Amino acid sequence: MEEEEGFLHVLRALRDAARRVEAGETRGPALQALLALEAGADDLLAGDPDLTALRRLLCRLRALSCSLDLCASGSLRARCGARRAVARVAGAVAGEIQAWVDREAIARLVAALSSHGLGGARALLAELEARLLSAGGRFDPRLQRALLRHGVLQALEARLGDPAVGDGCAAAVLALVRFNKDVFVGPVLMGPAVGALVASASGSPAPLRALNGLVDAIRSPLVDELHARGELPRLVALLCAPDPRAHGPALGFALRVGYYGRKEVVDALLAEGLVKRLLCLQRSDLGGSLADTDEGEDEEGCPKAKPEDAKTGGFLLVPCLPLVYLWGRRQGDSAADADADTEERPFVSAVARFAVQVEVGVGLSPREKREAKLEILRRVREAAVSPAEEATVLAEVLWGATP
Repeated sequence: MEEEEGFLHVLRALRDAARRVEAGETRGPALQALLALEAGADDLLAGDPDLTALRRLLCRLRALSCSLDLCASGSLRARCGARRAVARVAGAVAGEIQAWVDREAIARLVAALSSHGLGGARALLAELEARLLSAGGRFDPRLQRALLRHGVLQALEARLGDPAVGDGCAAAVLALVRFNKDVFVGPVLMGPAVGALVASASGSPAPLRALNGLVDAIRSPLVDELHARGELPRLVALLCAPDPRAHGPALGFALRVGYYGRKEVVDALLAEGLVKRLLCLQRSDLGGSLADTDEGEDEEGCPKAKPEDAKTGGFLLVPCLPLVYLWGRRQGDSAADADADTEERPFVSAVARFAVQVEVGVGLSPREKREAKLEILRRVREAAVSPAEEATVLAEVLWGATP
């Protein structure tokens, strides 16, 4: 294992040396390291067809290096032209070495995930995610070939439920989809990845964050797939899960589904008690809609409201805070303060935010949006624990939909 890590370290050092030469360091140890690699090319690079282009580029780099030495006493124009040629070839060498690093790292990741020991799998998963994200939307055909050749997606899917590497696998699956939607969206929708993410979401927030990212990337097709598989009730239940770390990602998931979901999807969310659970979050210390909450929970695991919450005296001021927040956001005043307030209280005006997502979303027709809003209002009246809470949340929902 140490020898393999050492080999990858040497390859990365050679890649960095090529990039320094590309940046203009045409004299010094960086260029000498590449020329030393060319000198041993017959032993190191022979027999691998994937390294043929690298051997050819290294030979070209040596020839240009010799011409650069010959131009040292020549004209300024000749010296500049030789340096540009060396830098251009060095950039191509860096690309070929990066492709070599990708092939080696991906092969070792798949081998580690397939073994029982999972030695070094976490570090390789983090490296793969960083590599995919570093592409920055630029398509790399050599990286794509390496991913498909070694079956990376299948190896990740097989380990999504593993408590040791499941979180890293979930993040890597999301990075794959973002890297190339055309190739990986279909296998993700048809394969076991979605079901495995939902199944493991109750044990860690990382799979749910990955699922939120997949909804952002795939949008309505993934929402429809989750609805067809009957997974929405399990995800809605996470809003009142025992692990408080799941509440924030679960709220983000509900808001995304409200934006992208069709009528039957939104109806399914509401039928699963979404409004009641969102009100539970608003009553919590991080909600900001109720003055105080009790430490206890009801039979569904939601925070109980104190009896004093039913009193009107001194109650309406605190529930109006979300309205102040929304007003500030709409007016464009104190945006930084409003963002900071949302980070401190992530569940503020949860019901109103969901209603706004449904109204501005892309999954419903104007008539269906009006019907969904009326249904949300009806369920708020049913789930509210006091007339004051009912009036406050209804005002938030109605006001939040006003431009």
